[in-house]
Amino acid sequence: MGKLTTIFKDTAIYGLSSIIGRFLNYLLVPLYTAQLSAASGGYGIITNIYAYVALAMVLLTFGMETTYFRFTNKTHTDSQTVYGTTLITVGSVSLVFAVLVLLLLSPVSQLMGYGDHPEYVGVMAVTVAIDAFLCIPFAHLRQQKKALKFAALKLLNIAVSILLNLIYFYFMDGKDVGYAFYINLVCTVMLAVCLITEYTGFRWRLDTQLLRTMLSYSWPILVLGIAGILNQTADKMLFPYIYEGSDMREQLGIYGACSKIAMIMAMITQAFRFAYEPIVFAGVKDKDQHEMYEKAMKYFIIFTLLAFLVVVAYLEVLKFIIGADYWVGLEVVPIVMAAEIMMGIYFNLSFWYKIIDKTIWGAIFSGIGCAVLLAVNIIFVPKYGYMACAWGGFAGYGVAMLVSYFVGQKYYPLNYPLKEISLYVVLACVLFGLMCATSDWPMIASLAFNTLLVVAFMAVIIWRDLPLASLPVVGRYFRKPNYKVKQ
Repeated sequence: MGKLTTIFKDTAIYGLSSIIGRFLNYLLVPLYTAQLSAASGGYGIITNIYAYVALAMVLLTFGMETTYFRFTNKTHTDSQTVYGTTLITVGSVSLVFAVLVLLLLSPVSQLMGYGDHPEYVGVMAVTVAIDAFLCIPFAHLRQQKKALKFAALKLLNIAVSILLNLIYFYFMDGKDVGYAFYINLVCTVMLAVCLITEYTGFRWRLDTQLLRTMLSYSWPILVLGIAGILNQTADKMLFPYIYEGSDMREQLGIYGACSKIAMIMAMITQAFRFAYEPIVFAGVKDKDQHEMYEKAMKYFIIFTLLAFLVVVAYLEVLKFIIGADYWVGLEVVPIVMAAEIMMGIYFNLSFWYKIIDKTIWGAIFSGIGCAVLLAVNIIFVPKYGYMACAWGGFAGYGVAMLVSYFVGQKYYPLNYPLKEISLYVVLACVLFGLMCATSDWPMIASLAFNTLLVVAFMAVIIWRDLPLASLPVVGRYFRKPNYKVKQ
């Protein structure tokens, strides 16, 4: 139980910084959607380019974050040598990437559809190269359990980004979408300076033999990562090529803006991953590890379902995050959130093949899910637009999750509490159905009713799975019949 407590503590730190950071970043969404109307296609450009950025980050880090955690905890390796080798490798690849894009800027920009604005592509290429390199110092902070420093730097980066965006887009009433990318570059350079102590003060050493071993471990993770990120971004990259309407960038902007509301799930999953991954690899031989996996899965699902219900319950309020001309796409929010929950479950399931060094399975599972997503998008986007994008992600993650579970139970069986998990899933689905059935009520009545449903779900969690019954005084209100508090 101690490790589970550590996960919750670190998740709280990472999660608080992530949630605060994402919330602050949400301030950019109303800012962008207010200054860049849906019809202008400006937010569509941001959505499209940042989809490419996400894919580039996976390619440039090529699984070396997870590989770093795995090898730094092996008894026969020197952690400093592992760190130095990882830094040099990722840094070299990132530098080559930035130079190549700048040398081939014109054809690359034309291919991406930005031949009239190649500077967008150039600036983001340099930014993503620096960001990819900085992923390793940030991984080092996590490995060293420096959660507070990690969180502080992330929040500083976001705060400066918001300040600069406010100055240009609000106070200067700017309309040039390119400034969003210039600001990103400035903040990334600032972050690199702040992290200087994480890649100085020790001897950088490239161990080529160690690197070969690390790459043999990391390449399936790279394939997994590519497939995984395509599950999140392929729709936004493919949309301009397969959508048949002349309002392509407008529709993509609507989908991208509404998807932002659903990103609470991405925050929770990311926070959980930051805390969970180092602990899993550090305690791989512990006897209670299986029990920890099983409980972590259960609580992850419970609290993501709660987050899902909260967002749906207050969607009529949360929609003001984005401009009114983007509200037409709000129906994608529950679908995207459900897909993110399945992505989080899939992440939890992924540790069995990482621990036994069979990461090729991850590549297979993610590849299958990606194939499903691509098929749904290619077949249905021309007719149904961005709604097909949302359902494509749902289908892709759902298939990857199920395949990973069934194969994992064969090679690394775990006794997940499926009955308890199923109870919460069914209850959440029923409450979601009730919220949808009353969506045409007056706003105040709908919010009040939805609040009661959320409170009911929380009461079930408290009654069944939180140890409030052991608390003095108030504990008696939460005790089940015949409940005995251990002394």
